[in-house]
Amino acid sequence: MDLAPLLGLLGLLFVKEAGLPIPIPGDLLVLAAGVAAASNGSAAPLQLAAILAVGFLGGSLQFLLVRGALRRPLLALVARVGVSRDRLDRLADWLRRRGARGVAVARATPGLRIGAVTASGLAALPYPSFLAGLVVGNGVFVGGHFALGYVIGAPALELIRFLGGAAVGVVVVVGLALLGAIGWAWLRRRRRSRAAVDPTLPLASAGACSEAACPACLAIGLLETRSASTHHAAMTGPA
Repeated sequence: MDLAPLLGLLGLLFVKEAGLPIPIPGDLLVLAAGVAAASNGSAAPLQLAAILAVGFLGGSLQFLLVRGALRRPLLALVARVGVSRDRLDRLADWLRRRGARGVAVARATPGLRIGAVTASGLAALPYPSFLAGLVVGNGVFVGGHFALGYVIGAPALELIRFLGGAAVGVVVVVGLALLGAIGWAWLRRRRRSRAAVDPTLPLASAGACSEAACPACLAIGLLETRSASTHHAAMTGPA
């Protein structure tokens, strides 16, 4: 990846991690970065390190701002993408009891990660505990998507060149984003009742697709929804 596109990507990821609800799927951006890195494998580790670093910086900034002067504005921004204050409070209570481990799980879980940083600030977690969880959770989620993009990068780039250049890549990314939005809207309907009683279920709000819209994330979300439904049915028994 050339320097200018990389810097643009890093800037976009930083402001997303800092709490601005930019409606661009973050996982698709990282996947695309992994695909681009496949053309220059020697630079891939540095590119991944830079992507992870801006995530840690942006997430830390959001965490500290939620605990400080910009608490209300940031809560309002998060609410605009469908994360209610009630849900954040319940997630904050869940994180308060689990500390760094809870942050790591939340940030590595498609959909749930969208409110995890804000909820950590509301929970007033110690910054070292929050940062440890953020590093592990982002490392799993972001590193996994980058690695996936890198693995499929060479054949994907060859296909793009064969079909007619970069415009095809843009169409594919936009198509995946739209697919993600449709998928999360469908998951949202299935999870609405379950989320009322279990704050650890991955979020399927209208804005969750801006954090998890790739096919792998949608598949995980579907499996988790089915697992939650099975567990609920087993606990309640036949009517």
